[in-house]
Amino acid sequence: MSEYQNYLTRRTFLGRTSCGLGAAALSDLFTSSPSVLAAEGAGRTSPQAKAKRVIYLHMSGGPSQLETFDPKPGLSRWDGKPLPPEIIGNQRLTTMTSGQGSLNVMASKHEFAKCGQVGMNMNTLFKHLPEIADDICMIRGATTDPINHDPAVTFLQTGSPLSGRPSMGSWLSYGLGSTNENLPAFIVLLSGGGQPVPSRYWHNGFLPSRHQGVKFQSSGDPVLFLSNPKGMSDLNRKKTIDRINAFNQLKHEQSGDSEIEARIDAFQLAYRMQSSVPGLMDLSQEPKDVLESYGVQPGKASFASNCLLARRLAEAGVRFIQLYDRGWDHHDGITNAIRGKIASVDRPTTALLKDLKERGMLEETLVIWGGEFGRTTYAQTRNRNFGRDHHPACFSMWMAGGGIRPGMIHGQTDDFSYNVTENAVHVHDLQATILHLLGIDHEDLTFRFKGRDFRLTDVHGKIVKEIMS
Repeated sequence: MSEYQNYLTRRTFLGRTSCGLGAAALSDLFTSSPSVLAAEGAGRTSPQAKAKRVIYLHMSGGPSQLETFDPKPGLSRWDGKPLPPEIIGNQRLTTMTSGQGSLNVMASKHEFAKCGQVGMNMNTLFKHLPEIADDICMIRGATTDPINHDPAVTFLQTGSPLSGRPSMGSWLSYGLGSTNENLPAFIVLLSGGGQPVPSRYWHNGFLPSRHQGVKFQSSGDPVLFLSNPKGMSDLNRKKTIDRINAFNQLKHEQSGDSEIEARIDAFQLAYRMQSSVPGLMDLSQEPKDVLESYGVQPGKASFASNCLLARRLAEAGVRFIQLYDRGWDHHDGITNAIRGKIASVDRPTTALLKDLKERGMLEETLVIWGGEFGRTTYAQTRNRNFGRDHHPACFSMWMAGGGIRPGMIHGQTDDFSYNVTENAVHVHDLQATILHLLGIDHEDLTFRFKGRDFRLTDVHGKIVKEIMS
């Protein structure tokens, strides 16, 4: 596919958006590529966007719904007894428990309280999150297909359990463009330790490489090689980049290779980021009360620091900000391990929502919290220190802002939190809904690759209208 055809596809999509983000992105497209001014697009019109940006808080490893937001007090009667086979049905088990023999129920050892006007159940270890219960929509019936971490995260982020397709942030960068020419449209921040988080989770796949997510570092240069090498002045670096780009531009005119143009864009963006990023990453500029509300210690990498950075990046116009917090893979010792994880995310997550709301940004910022799947009702006896295995059939997530109905509980699970009994939300439905809130028809945002039109939701997905305001 030629670069013109790539732009035509994006131009056609943007022509279908009603206003707001589509118009802004279209303006950006006209500025960067005058050759597509004559391109015409027609088709269905998406509703007006309610969100301008996304902050996605991904709890990597799969938080247990039974220890966070979906309590089942009736399990105390089953504690230590085998889980009834009819509850499991024909669902798969991982190899870690399929040969375990008896799958005995493990009731949660934590206490829960009803929070907010809707009476949203939360583990009492959440000391701050109850303050924003009336601002969030709890999705109890989330469900996915893969049963292991890597394909499950890949599926959640790209719409396929197989690697190679563009991530959600890349699709949004491609479809909507950036609102700040000095920053990437898609930025990734990591915290915690444990389950690996490979860079292909934020890869552009077959989309032009300008749409790949950029990982910001917790220490040193925010972005690798952002600083000038020793002995290199700003002026000399600019001259070097200008000369390299001149050669690249010449080659692009000869070959029409879109990746060469992407390389030119990358050099130019990197140069602009030298002046914009360091100040943006300097959290010491924040007032003391803001730092305290998040629990941030300037200079110390943490999930709290990343939440505050996410707010600053959102303010600066970044389209998609992905936070990965590792350490939620509790195959053993879950009763104690979950305490530390809840404590590390409770305060900063709450502060982020309150901060966005106070600044008038929450209405235009879609915030998502959740993992790649849930955990089993039965105990996993690895190391004889009980934990829970992977469970894709039901788990809890929540969303806030950006057109989401606040103070709502959507979906229900059975008495064992093993199956969804009401209002299931599949990963493809979640993706379709996120795109819809950003003014995108998930069936229209496509990219032709190897003779097929691909999209984030593949050939699936329905919009969950019930959770929208």
